[in-house]
Amino acid sequence: MVEDTARYADEMFPSDYASWRYCIEDKCGLALTPEFVQARIAVLGDPHHEESRRFASVYGEPWREQVLVWFQRAAAEA
Repeated sequence: MVEDTARYADEMFPSDYASWRYCIEDKCGLALTPEFVQARIAVLGDPHHEESRRFASVYGEPWREQVLVWFQRAAAEA
């Protein structure tokens, strides 16, 4: 895991779920609380939501969809 943590720390964008969790929890210092996760799912799950559209315009629609899947996985693990 130490090797993975070093790799995750160097990644500009997460390459997988574990890397994404590291990015959210360690790099950004955000707790993946059920409330936070559900709020992000609500926004990212609505492609017409202003924040979701802005996210997709910056990072692309496939990335919005991938991040949504990771939030949904985090919700399932909670």
